[in-house]
Amino acid sequence: MRIGELADLVGISTRAIRHYHRVGLLPEPARRTNGYREYSLRDAVELARVRRLVELGLSLGEVGDVLAGDADRDLAEILRELDADLAGQEADIRRRRDRLAQLLRQAEAGMPAEQAPVSPGLAGLFGRMAEADAGRHTPESATAAKDRELMALLETVSGAHGADWLDVLTQELGSDPEAVERAYKLYALLDELAGAAADDPRVEAAAEAIVAAIPEPARRAIRIPDGAFEATDHGFAAAFYADFAPAQAAAIRLAVELMRKSSVADGPGAEEEITR
Repeated sequence: MRIGELADLVGISTRAIRHYHRVGLLPEPARRTNGYREYSLRDAVELARVRRLVELGLSLGEVGDVLAGDADRDLAEILRELDADLAGQEADIRRRRDRLAQLLRQAEAGMPAEQAPVSPGLAGLFGRMAEADAGRHTPESATAAKDRELMALLETVSGAHGADWLDVLTQELGSDPEAVERAYKLYALLDELAGAAADDPRVEAAAEAIVAAIPEPARRAIRIPDGAFEATDHGFAAAFYADFAPAQAAAIRLAVELMRKSSVADGPGAEEEITR
């Protein structure tokens, strides 16, 4: 058979066949005296197999690995491996669709785009905050909006650093009917510090209020090492504090120090570390 006849038989383009030759998936056949390639039935069988593997979703590199390793394996083993790979792809697609459905629900509920997507627990907490804010009939607290953005950020990065303390915090706040009300009282206190200096006498009370607003189980899950969140010229701590007014930053620094001392006093345990 010539290349055109082989292409018609297997249902694949001559261009694809030539590409398979170049990448080594299909051996080059012998040529006749007139220079044309002469394909055998075996070539058609191999090409049909390559087509089936590609249609299963394998890349050409994966197809090459399958073909190269077939010598010492039977067909059942190869098919089981392909089935396991497809099952993994299905599971990944299912997870992605679940995540997209979650994002759609959050978007339909009016969550700002810069906050979504977040976990169901955090989305529920944000929803309660939005309801509480709407019931106040006043402009939204700037600190509340910033806190939601920060929680979304911390949820994103906490998984990479193994910090599940945020999950504990979200669960506790979500299960406490008075948590949102306490949070908005704290937000109002911090809003009042927006134009104040770092040595404002209200800073200490604000720091204590921050610590008190964090549920006890979440406080126990947090261990802040020496040096974390200290003022520096670079890194996360510098960017974090620069986003707040001087008095607000001072209150947060003091609250962090109070929690760090509390965690040290409690001694070692199943605590998570907030890394820089």
